[in-house]
Amino acid sequence: MANQHTKSSLIGLTLAAIGIVYGDIGTSPLYTMKEVFSAEHGLPLTEANIFGVVSLILWGLFIIVAVKYVTLILRADNRGEGGIMALTALALESVGKSSRWQFLLLILGLFGAALFYGDGVITPAISVLSAIEGLEVATPAFNPYVVPITLVVLIGLYSVQSKGTAGIGKWFGPIMLIWFFALAAMGLYNIIRSPVILGALNPWHAVHFLMEYRWLAFLALGAVVLAFTGAEALYADMGHFGSKPIRVAWFMIVFPALGLNYLGQGALLLTNPAAVSNPFYQQLGAWSVYPLVVLSAVATVIASQATISGTFSMTKQAISLGLLPRMNIVHTSSNEIGQIYIPAVNWLQLAVVIAAVVGFSSSSNLASAYGIAVTGTMLVTSLLTFFVIRYGWKLNPVLCFVATGFFLTIDFAFFSANVLKIIHGGWFPLVLGITMFTVMVTWKRGRELVFENLKKHAIPLEDFLSSLFISLPTRVAGTAIFLRGEADGVPHALLHNLSHNKIIHDRVVFLTLHNKEIPWVPMADRIKITDLSHECYQIDVNYGFKDEPDIPKVLEQCAAQGLKFEPMETSYFIARQTIISRPGSGMAFWREMLFVAMSRNASDAADYYQIPPNRVIEVGSQVEI
Repeated sequence: MANQHTKSSLIGLTLAAIGIVYGDIGTSPLYTMKEVFSAEHGLPLTEANIFGVVSLILWGLFIIVAVKYVTLILRADNRGEGGIMALTALALESVGKSSRWQFLLLILGLFGAALFYGDGVITPAISVLSAIEGLEVATPAFNPYVVPITLVVLIGLYSVQSKGTAGIGKWFGPIMLIWFFALAAMGLYNIIRSPVILGALNPWHAVHFLMEYRWLAFLALGAVVLAFTGAEALYADMGHFGSKPIRVAWFMIVFPALGLNYLGQGALLLTNPAAVSNPFYQQLGAWSVYPLVVLSAVATVIASQATISGTFSMTKQAISLGLLPRMNIVHTSSNEIGQIYIPAVNWLQLAVVIAAVVGFSSSSNLASAYGIAVTGTMLVTSLLTFFVIRYGWKLNPVLCFVATGFFLTIDFAFFSANVLKIIHGGWFPLVLGITMFTVMVTWKRGRELVFENLKKHAIPLEDFLSSLFISLPTRVAGTAIFLRGEADGVPHALLHNLSHNKIIHDRVVFLTLHNKEIPWVPMADRIKITDLSHECYQIDVNYGFKDEPDIPKVLEQCAAQGLKFEPMETSYFIARQTIISRPGSGMAFWREMLFVAMSRNASDAADYYQIPPNRVIEVGSQVEI
């Protein structure tokens, strides 16, 4: 019975993984072959080239996705979690805090995360746009309406984010399963009509293509990589499903379906070269275009949803790790902790997506912008993984260098091919990535400067309490909780309360939150209570970057250690910091101004930590940087 239950759970998780994890890479057949043979690349549509390109795609799917990501990278989990943030934290932990590699690894991780934001904008834009472009295949009369229809779909998608996906999410897996079956069926149909295409399974065709054309083949790599977009999602979503369902979904459903469809599109081009204008929509003939547009639109919306949710998750992790200011985070499901909505990120991303659709106006133009963010993230992942397997797993150095060198060579080839497309649109995700990178490093450095300032002027808490209770102040009923930073001595809010009100509560609690570079902190290690005497206590709370900050829940858990709280008799004192820039110190003036602006617009600590607003007392304080 237990085995049956386990099997049933695996099937359910596998189906869910098909719906969430594989949407991006699963919709790549919509545009990949069309872009490889587009006139801009100058690659002749010959039989040898069709065999070479299809072989490159198939073996790329095998080496990059199946071997690198599905088989190897999924093993580099950080307490069960994946993604560029989790991998960066794991690499930093592997080399140790005193290592000379710490700074370089952090910068690499931040840049990889920044590129993820660029990818998160391009994916919804190119996916939905390429699906709607199928209408042009049916009749050119639809040409003026492709961009407006795409915008309507995308605006609708982003508008419903606040409601969450709990209700419709259960349909993602079955719909994407239908999508992959459709890909496989269309591929089989065309393979049967021209079975000679099966020769592309021979990797010699890929090697011969690269050796024969060299420069043109190198340029073609910039479009071939479109077949592998979404590979990072396999790793990023590991924490939601576990590695086994992701592997089963890939090898049983996704890989066969993609392989058959790319072979089928190759077979179609062998028999009907005119179909190169849009091979995907011409696989079954004119009768199938409208049904395929509908199915493609639904599949690309699901793929876009996964990207949007991934952006929310990445932002939450970045906030927890101190790389972005606090933002308003809305929980859209009472059952699933990962179901979140961040309004600021949602509407900002929509604005940039609209700009991308309007500015580039076609999937072909967007394709030039797509690859560089994807290949850049792939490069960063390979580099970070080296430090994990070498210093964390302590594998043989020769094996580490050979394995990493092999994948880095492939990643670098694809990245280099996409660098050539910077002036044709590749600048767009790079600008987005550099902007996010600047924001994150500025926020991190700004917080360090605030930390140094507070530490410099901090009054030691223990000494202060000893002197305070020599002459007992007036004590009033209730519990006062003071949020106290790791660098703080006596909280400013306590000093202001004593200075203005001349009182102290019957019970005083100093609460310090510690953000650890691990995804989850076990409940047994979450809370530490220190008795400071005179009914004063220090509570240290440890959170991982995937944990949910919830101070009222923490106080409930303190009861198990003998410290009980009555919610209606508890007040929270929070110091609202006003950052003041002092020219000539700290950072460049424009970065200080950026940090000050982010600080002023950051979400309230009370909201972020889910403190009841009617129990909060805010006290202002100024900090110079």
